Amino acid sequence: MPRLQGKVSLITGAAQGIGLATALKFAQEGATVVVCDIQQAGVDAAVAQCQAVGATAVGFVLDVTQREMVDAVVAQVKDRFGRIDVLVNNAGITQDARLQKMTLEQFDRVIDVNLRGVFHCTQAVADTMVAQGSGVILNASSVVGIYGNFGQTNYAATKFGVIGFTKTWSRELGPKGVRVNAVAPGFVETPILSTIPDKVLDEMRAHVPLKRLGKPEEIANAYAFLASDEASYVNGAVLEVSGGMTV
Repeated sequence: MPRLQGKVSLITGAAQGIGLATALKFAQEGATVVVCDIQQAGVDAAVAQCQAVGATAVGFVLDVTQREMVDAVVAQVKDRFGRIDVLVNNAGITQDARLQKMTLEQFDRVIDVNLRGVFHCTQAVADTMVAQGSGVILNASSVVGIYGNFGQTNYAATKFGVIGFTKTWSRELGPKGVRVNAVAPGFVETPILSTIPDKVLDEMRAHVPLKRLGKPEEIANAYAFLASDEASYVNGAVLEVSGGMTV
């Protein structure tokens, strides 16, 4: 039987990159997939791809920084499906600059999406999962959230912060039957890297023992494992999926 059969799974930032790969993986594993992203066209395309593999899938335009929108989407999902089994807090952005050059707008925007957005979505589903006595919350951290990175003051702060969320919520919600874990990807071939010069990408590959960047599907596989009952005793963990780049 598929590992996520019937599990109602809400995924943010699900229209491209790791989020889309995760939505498709969950669809293949039998989940009911709730696609959330900020653009209607992307949401529609992702829903169609999930439905094409036979999954039940619905989509919502969602800006995770807007709490009213988050609450409304969660209410609609609960009303339609009766439960929420998995939340994947994947939505995230970068606005890179060195400390001395970073604007307050760049700092605030990344904090708002990557940190506050994760808080909004998790708080919005927590009561439902606790009432069910079961649920899985998966947070997108990064190797940058463990080791830092040049030019990413704001991004690193959010990804460190997400680990703090994960450790705290695993303590608070674990006794209620809700598991909370994080995935820390290394450098993955997604649209977020499209602005990086080839020379820099080559240097990034050189730093990874596997000598390549990750594929979105490889991160999605980790999320699928953590969401499944196979990971029933995994709680408060940060799973690094980086090809060994931090060894």
